[in-house]
Amino acid sequence: MTDGPAIAEHGLIGDLRTCALVGTDGTVDWFCAPRFDSPSVFGAVLDPDRGGSWRLDTLCEHSRTHQFYFPESATLVTRFLTDDGVVEVHDFMPIGGGDRQRLVRRLVAVRGTTRMRMCLDARPDYGRTTFAVEATARAVDFRTEDLRMRLTSSTELTVVDGVVAAEMTLTTGETAEFVLEVLGADDSADAAGGTDDVEELFTATAEFWRTWLAQSRYEGRWREMVERSAITLKLLTHQPTGAIIAAPTTSLPERVGGERNWDYRYVWMRDAGFSLYALLRLGFNEEANAFIEWLSQRLGRGQREKDGLGPLRVLYDIDGNEPVEEFRLDHLRGHAGSAPVRVGNAAVEQLQLDIYGDLIDSVYLFDKYGPGISYDAWSDVVFVIDWLVDNWTRDDAGMWEIRDQARPHTTSRLMCWVALERAIRIARRRGLPADLVTWTATRDEIYHRIMTKSWNSDLQAFTQVEGGDRLDAGVLLMPMVKFISPADPRFLSTLEAVERELVTDSLVFRYDPATDGLDGDEGTFSLCTFWYVEALTRAGRLRDAQLALEKMFTYANHVGLYAEQVSATGDQVGNFPQAFTHLSLISAAINLDRALG
Repeated sequence: MTDGPAIAEHGLIGDLRTCALVGTDGTVDWFCAPRFDSPSVFGAVLDPDRGGSWRLDTLCEHSRTHQFYFPESATLVTRFLTDDGVVEVHDFMPIGGGDRQRLVRRLVAVRGTTRMRMCLDARPDYGRTTFAVEATARAVDFRTEDLRMRLTSSTELTVVDGVVAAEMTLTTGETAEFVLEVLGADDSADAAGGTDDVEELFTATAEFWRTWLAQSRYEGRWREMVERSAITLKLLTHQPTGAIIAAPTTSLPERVGGERNWDYRYVWMRDAGFSLYALLRLGFNEEANAFIEWLSQRLGRGQREKDGLGPLRVLYDIDGNEPVEEFRLDHLRGHAGSAPVRVGNAAVEQLQLDIYGDLIDSVYLFDKYGPGISYDAWSDVVFVIDWLVDNWTRDDAGMWEIRDQARPHTTSRLMCWVALERAIRIARRRGLPADLVTWTATRDEIYHRIMTKSWNSDLQAFTQVEGGDRLDAGVLLMPMVKFISPADPRFLSTLEAVERELVTDSLVFRYDPATDGLDGDEGTFSLCTFWYVEALTRAGRLRDAQLALEKMFTYANHVGLYAEQVSATGDQVGNFPQAFTHLSLISAAINLDRALG
């Protein structure tokens, strides 16, 4: 058995409906078609032997690679440097071609003469089925009951046992092109395009990204990192619906060899307010409008109490439905042997009260900076807040989706306070009808509850749960959501306690993993590190914040992407790349820039 590139050794390309991971060795080892949450066609990142992949590499005895993005774009370049010459692979997915989805790979000989080979081994449905394959000299059709694709090539192809291969020798200036197109159910194979327009597609794709990025209002110190995060966030946006997924992958391990492997190809309510904040602050109003429309549909009064979980779910698929029931793919051994591989996410069955604060905060931001909330949307807000008034005292799974017993999490109380406080603000500013007496009384009760029951006088810190003695990095959000002044002695002493217990060389653990009911440990949580930067900023410790941010930037991969966590050895672990990490990077950079002046 072999292992492919590490999690961080990948770049991301996409067409705003799905995406692909391309390893530093030139292999596409993760690609789901036609959507982010579709079964994989190439899944070698989870099992190099069974998952399927699309390889481009040299036939030279010695070669090494470099990988980078074309400036201001999501077009990825992998350079093969050999004794005989240099060849670049340009990987991209065109955008704006109607319903046509294409993954384009172009080889360009930059210098010398180099022998190259291509091997496409497609394994549909997570490697559980096979394609029926029909081939001509320069095109191959793939078909299952649920998926049809066509590969076209500028060079001769061979097919053996369903695996497509080609070899070619390229001299300076010569190119070879390969286009894998996903066909609709009613498309004939002849509907697929060829390779003649690859240069035109390349130029149009680059122009799309440059034009889109030009909308960004960020001109601060860390422009390159912020803009790469913005592009990554855009790549994780499903354009037809406006949904923003948490990550494009499933089951990349939080600890290599461990069981903390989850499916993140869904939309988390927890991410909503942070997504809206980042999009609005950067000036991407079209994306903010689309996402708030998607969120508003989830907020609708048709979503009623279900199994005691309240009117909202923790996560949804990109269509706004509950994900499929969580199950395991036991035929895949997992990334670097990290089983199980999971599809679906059982967190959808949890009660997480913090999501109501995240959602109402996003509505508040949109109402404040956008065109304003509608009558129907406000009626939905009132319904949700009235439910929350009656249910905020319940124990829940918390913002980290702990799969152990429900508990009275401080961050859940905090975000319930946010939901009520923001709803009250909207009502007062707009003069909208609401039971402000009840809402205000409940908001104040939550405030006093946190200040008394979640405060540990011995630790001089807010704790993970009421009456507890463990810390949680989620309390760093307190000044960010305007619950407490960043100069309040209780927050400053909490910040010091978090630094003692959860911070290691600026990296931040979200909590003590020994308390969550799962085996093994986990890495530091990258979004918590950016929260720490922002907490330092708001506390006036600007040089400490700048140092922590600059250190965190060194943990990005070679193209500026972040997974969910950083391991004890400094390796990126968890699903990759993670939207929440890049959202928190944007927020931390914007606020530190503003504070530094």
